[in-house]
Amino acid sequence: MPGEVIAVISNKGGVLKTSMTTNLAGQLSLIDKKVLIVDMDIQSDVAVTFGQNPDLLEEDVEFSLYDALIKGADPKKALVSVDKNIDLLVTNDDMLSFEFDVLLDARQFPTQKRFSLLKEVIEKIKMDYDYVLIDTPTSFGLIQGNILVACQDMIIPFQPEKYAMRSLQKTLKIVNDFKSQMNPELRVRAIVPTLVNQRTLLHRGIMELLQDYAMNSKIKVTRTFIPTTIEFASSVGFDQRPLSLAAPTSKGAKIYNELLKELKLG
Repeated sequence: MPGEVIAVISNKGGVLKTSMTTNLAGQLSLIDKKVLIVDMDIQSDVAVTFGQNPDLLEEDVEFSLYDALIKGADPKKALVSVDKNIDLLVTNDDMLSFEFDVLLDARQFPTQKRFSLLKEVIEKIKMDYDYVLIDTPTSFGLIQGNILVACQDMIIPFQPEKYAMRSLQKTLKIVNDFKSQMNPELRVRAIVPTLVNQRTLLHRGIMELLQDYAMNSKIKVTRTFIPTTIEFASSVGFDQRPLSLAAPTSKGAKIYNELLKELKLG
């Protein structure tokens, strides 16, 4: 389905959200799918992953994501090509004030509208792409609310560490609340285990808890998991590209190829 909108979401930091977003985009690009990445994380790590300086990127576009959200600017003028089949909707430091600007202007942004700003932006351009992938911040607030209204599917990275199950349950509760009130089409496509070390009893034990919880909740957990490895960070640091594009025959890239198939993307 053209223009399928998928968010990579977790309220826990350091679980490979950006790495997963960019490597999935890379795999889709390799099979000639046109991908838009919407960077909703103020840190602009997606741009960094593709070797771009977020501050200099602003000079290459007429507008930013903030301008499209708040001022109704044409989002096509906030796009930058970062690879053959991958465009990035550029974000910048203006997003720091997004929530204040929206919440303090009730006339321009009444309650229902303030959660649909991102959806309106994506609707204008999504048919130019096979997939729209949203990289998300960790905090749940107005930005995350906009993401949950805009997307159809969610992929949830899950690192099997202490308190991880509690964090996952909180995330899913918020998701279910939004589904019932704001976006009935919202669904969890899958939970993807990340930074997994199968040699540890802790990780094996938490993975068993995850499987039981997911089965009871009727949520898919992928068989494919992302192991603890330096490959992905090294690719960004040295090649300035996600591993799936920099070294498509590498072990890590092959893992994402398998994940792509299991998620039924492409």
